[in-house]
Amino acid sequence: MTAPKTSATAEELRGAGLRVTAARVALLDTVRDGNHLDVEAIASGVRDRVGHVSLQAVYEALQALTTAGLVRRIEPAGSPARFEGRVGDNHHHVVCRSCGVVADVDCVVGEAPCLTASDDHGFSIDEAEVIFWGLCPGCSTTRSS
Repeated sequence: MTAPKTSATAEELRGAGLRVTAARVALLDTVRDGNHLDVEAIASGVRDRVGHVSLQAVYEALQALTTAGLVRRIEPAGSPARFEGRVGDNHHHVVCRSCGVVADVDCVVGEAPCLTASDDHGFSIDEAEVIFWGLCPGCSTTRSS
């Protein structure tokens, strides 16, 4: 088991009004150390850091961290929900249609919400979510050979 980075992570949890637990610290560190992880991968990472934790506890902690704005949940069509630690910058994603790998794409315009709706229907828009789809370099090479 690796020791969680308790100091900064614990302060962030407290600052968000969340109770600091070893599992939450480990979960936040796992998400930030990973790359668009699904719940199973996060649970495995948390278990590697602190030992046993139930899948239900992972789901509940992810919900709390997402609501607090410390973690971002993305849901590419046809894929399980994934979580990342890059929050607050309204970036987008590119997803491989073949293997499902996800990568970050910086804001299209550079300023949130990155896009201007042709008709906002009276909404005060503060975020735009764009997912680009295609084939990653590995899958493109495999298909062309």
